[in-house]
Amino acid sequence: MTVHAKRIADSTVRRLSMYLRYLEDLDQEGQTTASSDALAQLSGTTPAQVRKDLSFFGSFGKRGLGYPVHELTTRLREILGLAQSWRVIIIGAGKIGSALAEYRGFRQRGFTVVGVYDNSPEKIGRAWGDATVRDIAALATDVRTLAVDIAVLAIPADDAQHVVDDLVAAGVRAILNFAPSQVHVPTHVAVKHVNMAMELEGLSFALTNRGD
Repeated sequence: MTVHAKRIADSTVRRLSMYLRYLEDLDQEGQTTASSDALAQLSGTTPAQVRKDLSFFGSFGKRGLGYPVHELTTRLREILGLAQSWRVIIIGAGKIGSALAEYRGFRQRGFTVVGVYDNSPEKIGRAWGDATVRDIAALATDVRTLAVDIAVLAIPADDAQHVVDDLVAAGVRAILNFAPSQVHVPTHVAVKHVNMAMELEGLSFALTNRGD
């Protein structure tokens, strides 16, 4: 069953990621089935929401018996595109870029960092794990040579849009943006913004409105 990505809300995709992580834990523990109630409790949602999220992609499990853990784990990995590997570059060799480049979970989930870029002469040529920081001037050529799937931006806001324009022109179709600014891309390019200030404001709201 194929579902167009644009018809699926980002919130649904985030919940699918949560379901997958809990299912993987259950699978490693040898548990064979999991109910929608259990998945809802683990992920902080409702059984009805779990069933609705999964229904976009087909029929899973049987009423009264729950979901087959291993089968659903495999299917969710396919749905989320984790059954294949993705080639990632990181632009910006600062603190955020460094933390991202050293995060071991990327490779475990099928994301391989194949390049790191910066415009600082002090950083260019420095070894970063399996990669070496390269001059951002080589970006367009490298994107094609390395067959890059995803670019991660960890650069100042003022530089973000023109770097994104270069990435799109070079053929990158997915961008994760940590820069504190919105960037604009054509409709065929997927972009996700990670705004840490907004996330903290969400926590501030939750603390302020707990009602205790």
